[in-house]
Amino acid sequence: MTTLPMIPISPDGTIGGAGSRRAAMPPRHLADLDLAGRQALVAELGEPGFRAKQISTHYFGRLVRDPAQMTDLPAATRERLADALLPRLLTPVREMSCDDGATRKALWRLHDGSLVESVLMGYQDRVTVCISSQAGCGMACPFCATGQAGLTRNLSTAEILDQAVYLAGVAASGAVAGSPARLSHVVFMGMGEPLANYARVVAAVRRLCAPAPEGLGLSQRHITVSTVGLVPAMRRLAEEDLSVTLALSLHAPDDELRDELVPVNQRWKVAEVLDAAWAYASRTGRRVSIEYAMIRDVNDQPWRADLLGRLLAGRLAHVNLIPLNPTPGSRWDASPKPVEREFVRRLRAAGVSTTVRDTRGQEIDGACGQLAATEVER
Repeated sequence: MTTLPMIPISPDGTIGGAGSRRAAMPPRHLADLDLAGRQALVAELGEPGFRAKQISTHYFGRLVRDPAQMTDLPAATRERLADALLPRLLTPVREMSCDDGATRKALWRLHDGSLVESVLMGYQDRVTVCISSQAGCGMACPFCATGQAGLTRNLSTAEILDQAVYLAGVAASGAVAGSPARLSHVVFMGMGEPLANYARVVAAVRRLCAPAPEGLGLSQRHITVSTVGLVPAMRRLAEEDLSVTLALSLHAPDDELRDELVPVNQRWKVAEVLDAAWAYASRTGRRVSIEYAMIRDVNDQPWRADLLGRLLAGRLAHVNLIPLNPTPGSRWDASPKPVEREFVRRLRAAGVSTTVRDTRGQEIDGACGQLAATEVER
């Protein structure tokens, strides 16, 4: 098997290292600050502190991102506050939909020209948004379109949150027929490795769960943070006093194959990664989601199902099998359905809770592993 180049990772589990180029971050936005920070900034502008609550209520409570619609603010005040607290972070490039409008993908251009994507998925009982934490991804997983594009930069806390606020507004407009008109779930499974942008992702999680007007008021138990297995960051997350779901992108139960499929495994092996996952489950009481892309003749052999079953048996874990989604130029394909069913049968026989993920958004390259943020429609 081909051994891919190691990814430069600093001791705390973040991407880059001493030689990394520092990308220009966007201007400060109210979503970068807690309510007290917004009040302090408003006071610096010579405005009364309650203006911070007003503008925050518009943004997080009413999902209004356009200052022109904040008509309870005096026009002159509105302009000054907007300049200081509501700079434009995401410029829409294209929106696509499928599944009769229940799945919607948004492509955004950031202030520096970087492109990111986010996806809304409407179901009968919930609305979920999948948001990006980085422009591109430095993890280099060869079956993932995002990983093959490489890393451009981390997103700011506000750039992360602005995706959720925009798509929450789409849901609130009633545009997703047959689904509730309120965002309920957020998954950090878009572009990027969330734990490689640790501080901003954790800040975004706290803002997502803070009640309005400080945040969106979502339940922590409805937030999922994914990782390919940055062990120091996983252990740090366990100490954050959060009850979000941790999703571990495992994709292989043995080090030989995982070294190729998930190159960071060359730094932290399967046993270390799973130990960190079990530490998170023990500390939080939350079941870890084990993500496993089913790749034909690569990781779908019965013996690998049995090995995975032995590794997970008796643990607070659930396996989420993902039929591999097609990406341009990929040499791999999804496992045949009979092979997939046998994999599921063996895991369940080992006592491991297992489901197969719904492959929503394939037609618009919005499914797992397909986000590539290109302006050219494929």
